[in-house]
Amino acid sequence: MRKTYPAEIAAIPGNVLYYPSELGDLAEIELIYFGRHSCPAIVKQNPAVNQTIVLSKSLAESLLFDHTDIPLHLFIYGKSIHIGPLVGIFSSGFTGISNKPLGERSEFFAKLLSLSKTTGCIPFVFGENVINWDEETIKGYVFDKDDWNIYEFPFPNVIYDRLPNRLTENRDGPKEVKQKFQKIYTIPWYNPGFFNKWDVNERLCADERALPYLPETYPFQSISVVETLLSHYRQVYIKPIHGSLGLGIHQILYDKHENVYYCRYTNEAKENKLQRFSTLESIVKHIFHDRPLENLIVQQGIPLIRSEKRPVDFRVHTNKDSNGKWQVTAIAAKIAGAGSVTTHIKSGGVIKTVAELFGDDDEATEVERKLSEAALILSDSIEKNLDGIIAEIGFDFGLDKKGQVWMFEANSKPGRSIFSHPKLKDFELLTRKLSLDYAIYLTEQTITKSIRVPQ
Repeated sequence: MRKTYPAEIAAIPGNVLYYPSELGDLAEIELIYFGRHSCPAIVKQNPAVNQTIVLSKSLAESLLFDHTDIPLHLFIYGKSIHIGPLVGIFSSGFTGISNKPLGERSEFFAKLLSLSKTTGCIPFVFGENVINWDEETIKGYVFDKDDWNIYEFPFPNVIYDRLPNRLTENRDGPKEVKQKFQKIYTIPWYNPGFFNKWDVNERLCADERALPYLPETYPFQSISVVETLLSHYRQVYIKPIHGSLGLGIHQILYDKHENVYYCRYTNEAKENKLQRFSTLESIVKHIFHDRPLENLIVQQGIPLIRSEKRPVDFRVHTNKDSNGKWQVTAIAAKIAGAGSVTTHIKSGGVIKTVAELFGDDDEATEVERKLSEAALILSDSIEKNLDGIIAEIGFDFGLDKKGQVWMFEANSKPGRSIFSHPKLKDFELLTRKLSLDYAIYLTEQTITKSIRVPQ
């Protein structure tokens, strides 16, 4: 584990930095960095017994450093010392309300920012309108002592993308901010973008390790695609390529005895519907008449295991850790609501731990092992085959009656509804902590290894 050091600001003349004596002789150091701001300084060993960082007041002011209550890392490379790291969290939807600056998402961000002392980094949240490109500074929100405050920061070491939805992501403002930071300032930007279901499927199909977990999936180009899959599996799912939260998903079932089709979905009024049709053409005409079919995919239906006669799927979270390795950070079972096409809570779904679902400890352990193995293989495959720096994924997995794991979806910005379960609270904390731990790893790689990370 990397070591952190308390920092102090002292009334010392000139630009001076005292560093912990246990770091040895650093006489060659000439520049001190905080985020992307730097300043020449005289560097000396701290003669005190306690291993602390001490900045002179003028050095701290030059660097916009004012955070002495957080133990921080020191990254040493060449003739420079980098204090931090400084982690910018980019988002939108700022309200201007002092106690809820990000509306309903304020609680999530408060919990994330509160991990600064635990992780040894300085995270702040900012939007597109608080960046001073001329001065290379940002006015960002921090959550400290149970209160929201605004500080001026240098440009950060890394940026964590927490844009809330695709609509915001595709606006010109956020796109320009991302492009500038990546191209002009070469600041690593992690967890960029929302996944496109068809793109993910196509790229994973090129990886033999991922293939066993992928249901047959095709773009919705014609009714014959649906017909072919129904003839093999008797049920298919039609999903929007850019969908999330289970919105827009339709299950098509074929009853060969009655020679009729059923379509199960949730309508705009959040009502679960099951409608009967004599032909596939009539389903398309009545259900999909106002949707461009090219924005939909058709996926093989899986005969899922059930609980109380309701389908069950699983949410598995993975995160990159402080060593840049994938970890499984949470697993939960989700049981569909009555008549619902998905297992989402808003559609009546119920969350259980795997142990609660199976009762039998050995069976639960084996299911968790299978799900974890699949999640780690697929996380590695997604990282290798998709663009950008990916550091967290939420998988929706199914388990069929033969015990085979299937990947239904991979989400780059997974929802957190499973953490409402009391027994999953600790895992919620772990997912937040690792998202900042990875920022430390990413900072170290870009500074000390002089590696240019992929954008």
